[in-house]
Amino acid sequence: MANQSSLTIEQLEQSIEALESRNAFQDDVIEQLNHELAVHQEEITNLKLQLKLIATRLKEAQPNMSDKQELEPPPPHY
Repeated sequence: MANQSSLTIEQLEQSIEALESRNAFQDDVIEQLNHELAVHQEEITNLKLQLKLIATRLKEAQPNMSDKQELEPPPPHY
């Protein structure tokens, strides 16, 4: 009976060690994913700023383009 109880204790210890190992691995993966998420969020923020800048420049350039089109008559084949 003592032999069976020591086997159970050994099995429990092995199970606990396996769980602790998996937990440590998962903690590491979560930390890596968190870092990647932060990097991607920063990139998205930068891309949004660039997109706003491009949109602003396009809006500023559009009146100039329409003015130029109004000054130049269409080609004769139209």
